[in-house]
Amino acid sequence: MPSWIGAVILPLSGLLLSLPAGADVKARSCGEVRQAYSAKGFSLADIPYQEIAGEHLRICPQEYTCCTTEMEDKLSQQSKLEFENLVEETSHFVRTTFVSRHKKFDEFFRELLENAEKSLNDMFVRTYGMLYMQNSEVFQDLFTELKRYYTGGNVNLEEMLNDFWARLLERMFQLINPQYHFSEDYLECVSKYTDQLKPFGDVPRKLKIQVTRAFIAARTFVQGLTVGREVANRVSKVSPTPGCIRALMKMLYCPYCRGLPTVRPCNNYCLNVMKGCLANQADLDTEWNLFIDAMLLVAERLEGPFNIESVMDPIDVKISEAIMNMQENSMQVSAKVFQGCGQPKPAPALRSARSAPENFNTRFRPYNPEERPTTAAGTSLDRLRIVWRTMQHSVTDIKEKLKLSKKVWSALPYTICKDESVTAGTSNEEECWNGHSKARYLPEIMNDGLTNQINNPEVDVDITRPDTFIRQQIMALRVMTNKLKNAYNGNDVNFQDTSDESSGSGSGSGCMDDVCPTEFEFVTTEAPAVDPDRREVDSSAAQFGHSLLSASLVCIVLALQRLCR
Repeated sequence: MPSWIGAVILPLSGLLLSLPAGADVKARSCGEVRQAYSAKGFSLADIPYQEIAGEHLRICPQEYTCCTTEMEDKLSQQSKLEFENLVEETSHFVRTTFVSRHKKFDEFFRELLENAEKSLNDMFVRTYGMLYMQNSEVFQDLFTELKRYYTGGNVNLEEMLNDFWARLLERMFQLINPQYHFSEDYLECVSKYTDQLKPFGDVPRKLKIQVTRAFIAARTFVQGLTVGREVANRVSKVSPTPGCIRALMKMLYCPYCRGLPTVRPCNNYCLNVMKGCLANQADLDTEWNLFIDAMLLVAERLEGPFNIESVMDPIDVKISEAIMNMQENSMQVSAKVFQGCGQPKPAPALRSARSAPENFNTRFRPYNPEERPTTAAGTSLDRLRIVWRTMQHSVTDIKEKLKLSKKVWSALPYTICKDESVTAGTSNEEECWNGHSKARYLPEIMNDGLTNQINNPEVDVDITRPDTFIRQQIMALRVMTNKLKNAYNGNDVNFQDTSDESSGSGSGSGCMDDVCPTEFEFVTTEAPAVDPDRREVDSSAAQFGHSLLSASLVCIVLALQRLCR
């Protein structure tokens, strides 16, 4: 090599060695970072104009940087805040599903009960007049207790219905025996014969099964919506661990410190960070999915195959069945009660001599649904139909939304990382931030759940310490799922029915539809045929009063049960 070449190379090499690494002024400028940092609402006083040595950084790579210590602290808090907002926004759908559907279902069901009571009360006042009005508190109390049960009151449905029938028997017994005076003690003795004498035939047993199934399903379903709402609200408010906050800062804002504010994280990198930060939430998924499945089962009970028209059609047959039971058994019932409770004292002469009201001496004709009333009863009946149909649509809507909410918690990392404002996406795997530089992210993606984060390369997760708060939500879901499964089988976990009548099988577990469907469906062919020319009612005011109150009871309770399915 000629000597002159060496003479030229040596000075040049010395010059190159003497140049600082950042001789390219444009590459060392923090202009883009300053602009992006200011857009976040931070003061430009914190940020240098050019890169500085990064030995002071605690999270980001300690290379030349645009971040001061103050900037790293602020951006770390910013990453925590953005993560919390991301989780809340991503879970917004499931939270609003439970909040709005709970409100809608509760409003519809309450209105359904109000309209059912008003419609049937109006109809019986119009049809039966004073006789019904004098005894209407028996039915009002029934609705009051049903409403109290639905709203979470400490009501034992079986005992409440038994008390209802016993009270009704006391009233009717006085009506069919107006020639006697009955003391409170005597009437209490009469009520004890309700189950033994079965004056109402098989109607109380069937209605008990149907009413309890319908109301257990409705109350448990609305409780399930409440629990789902509360769990979703609580789990959506995350409290990231220090290890998670470090990982979030490194993923979201260390590109700022490296002078790359427009470079977004790699998709797989984001997934590992989110799976580490949301490891406990993912563990909620198994119990959540079981809870959703149980909610869908109870929703099937609420939908049912019946609408308001099919509820009203067989009522006159059931009334006829009840009336004939009452008419045929009233004398035998009285005789057996007198035998068991003793001969009652005669009533005062004025009362016993009182003749039956003229309106009793008419041919009884059950309410015909084809004869649409034109009074207020017609208005409330129409409203009842509208509310019922709307409620059916509401349950269908809830079912669809519930199905979409399955696996929501384990899917959170994927939903967040799919957001274009968060990551570079799956189509840009080379030009993304991998935690160190703008390049492909190589580590494998972790599986879901806490135990699978033991080797998470991005987040330090202590798999030996499950989040206590999340475990509490898992337990709440487990308890509610058990209630829902019991409700589907017709059992109230708070008041387990031990009688054969309530379960239909004697096991206490309730009948499935394919095992004993007749226990909770009225088949009209079972009822005696209704002859258009019904026989004359006995001239006795008591006999007719007996039948009248039975008809009122059967109509109200049957309609209520059908509507609530």
